[in-house]
Amino acid sequence: MWRAPSRRTLLKAAGVALAMPVTRGAAALTMDAPGAAPVACSRFEGTDTPRICLEAGLAAGGSSDEAAAAARRIRQLGVTHVISGGGRIPWEEARLRSMMERLQGNGLTLANLMIAGFPNAIYNRPDRDSDIEKVIQSIRAAGRTGLPVIEYNWYAHRAMEGYFEEAGRAGAGWTGFDYERMKDLPPLPEEGAHTLDEMWRNITYFLKAVIPEAEKAGVRLALHPNDPPAPISRGSHQIMATIDGWKKLAGIVNSPSNGITFDCGVTREMGGDPVEVCRWFASRDRINHVHFRNVKVQKPYERYTEVFVDEGENDMFAVMKELVKQKYTRLIYPEHPRGIDYDRERPDFRSQYPGGGGYAGFAFNVGYTRAMMQAALTQC
Repeated sequence: MWRAPSRRTLLKAAGVALAMPVTRGAAALTMDAPGAAPVACSRFEGTDTPRICLEAGLAAGGSSDEAAAAARRIRQLGVTHVISGGGRIPWEEARLRSMMERLQGNGLTLANLMIAGFPNAIYNRPDRDSDIEKVIQSIRAAGRTGLPVIEYNWYAHRAMEGYFEEAGRAGAGWTGFDYERMKDLPPLPEEGAHTLDEMWRNITYFLKAVIPEAEKAGVRLALHPNDPPAPISRGSHQIMATIDGWKKLAGIVNSPSNGITFDCGVTREMGGDPVEVCRWFASRDRINHVHFRNVKVQKPYERYTEVFVDEGENDMFAVMKELVKQKYTRLIYPEHPRGIDYDRERPDFRSQYPGGGGYAGFAFNVGYTRAMMQAALTQC
């Protein structure tokens, strides 16, 4: 004969049910599997994740004590990888090694150097082969020291005359660009005016000489897009001022050593979708460095504003998720800090561009970027 369960039995059964975790979706299917362990995804940076970087010289002084203090400020933000300018070319192995060892002594790893100083190659002048040989010697020196990435530019002219400061939230500095401010400026005598076909011929000659040497040295090159991406800058056309141009560059020499600096801010300045562009280049292993920043665009290519990383048109979390999905493992630079009062009040503060900031602005960028990265890494 059936009897209704007692109140004590009902309460006991309810207690067991309430104590069990509520599980939905695919994870619920593992509840009955004895000994099944939940999948854990590390949210911390490591050898198989992107790594946030800052400039090696951020707030640095000249003495060893000042350099150590500057390095400590970087490491206090949880950053251990840095980038820097490489100085005059050709680079010498001893000088690079000394630079890297000094940084290592202060707990920092140098992982990207900017190379410059080869205008004859850019403009196809009589000494271009000499310039290219200096670049090749520098690449070989970098390879012998274990430096993984060399970044470079290929501007006929950089349209910085279009920059100006705008007021952002609570009076913080934004960086505006307006092509109207500089579109009628004449060519500079030291640069001249250059057609698009000419610039493509020049970089093709350069890449076919340099990339095979970079492959041998185990070094990747990262060409930064034109920023600003002005259509014509002081009479010259710019090869890296369109997304199609970025793709064309990658096809000149088919090699991971022939890659780009993927800048999601510049992508949006040109009216592109940063997630789609990231997917195109990362799936082909052609992203060798990343710049992580945000913008508001009034007119693609010609009128935009660089804003705080959390307030622009880019979905920065979507960009970070795509980088993680594509298993990108090199550096992410949260660049172009906004100008905030704390930095501006420092007696030695100098902004690199209108509306730019300093250490405190970088601290904001690093914190935001790390939050995006940790959230993306846990979605494995």
